[in-house]
Amino acid sequence: MPVEKYLCVPLHRPKVAFFEFTACEGCQLQILNNEATLLDFLSLVDVVTFREAMQERSDDYEIAFVEGSITRTDEVKRLKDIRKKAKVLVAMGSCACFGGVNQLKNRFNNPKWVKEQVYGKFPVESEVARPLEDIVTIDLKIYGCPIKKEEVEKIVTNLVLGKSVNHPKYPVCMECMANENICLYKLGEPCLGPVTRAGCDAWCPGSRCGCWGCRGPADAANVEQIISIMEEHNFSVDTIIDRLECFGGFRGFAEELKKKTVKSKTKKKRAG
Repeated sequence: MPVEKYLCVPLHRPKVAFFEFTACEGCQLQILNNEATLLDFLSLVDVVTFREAMQERSDDYEIAFVEGSITRTDEVKRLKDIRKKAKVLVAMGSCACFGGVNQLKNRFNNPKWVKEQVYGKFPVESEVARPLEDIVTIDLKIYGCPIKKEEVEKIVTNLVLGKSVNHPKYPVCMECMANENICLYKLGEPCLGPVTRAGCDAWCPGSRCGCWGCRGPADAANVEQIISIMEEHNFSVDTIIDRLECFGGFRGFAEELKKKTVKSKTKKKRAG
């Protein structure tokens, strides 16, 4: 493969490895699915471990892309080992960044009951789902469920060139308006686009599906305001909480809303 150059200077091709924990591995598949630019992408890096794409593997890598949440004790140890070897550790996708859909089981507050419901008496270790940063230090996050292929390639290009990686500070709503999409609230669909970090090019709203917040809160996101807007459009508290809880990025706001709801119900009972 020819040596890539930037401003006539040969580029260093960093050794990269891809790892997965508790996840569907859809984010890794997203990288492989981008056939049109896959070879150009691979020319920038030296992939030494990628279970989805190759049999060879090596523990000699500089950048580790990690997908999935942490749900077992052996995963904690493995993640710490990866962190020791990697100069740069990238949390890839909503599961790695926030716990993802996996963290929905945490709201039951009883891991034993959850395991019994899913696995019966089959002995499976499965504790609460945690994002990577609960265990180790993360150098970079790539948001989304799944990640957006074009965004990953841009981020990797910047890493190779030694350029800073900057995520959009504005919300998905801005991309939606730029694409001239009709506001989904006008169609009776709840949407977290006004408070979710952009970068997906309004992927879901562009398909007439309200944003579920897989990329987490945008900078200075006014979540209290979007909750008020959803209430004004007559969405139930349960609907709002389900949307906020889904991927984990807004879970703190969902917990606060739950507490307020409980207090409100308690006051009504006492008043009654």
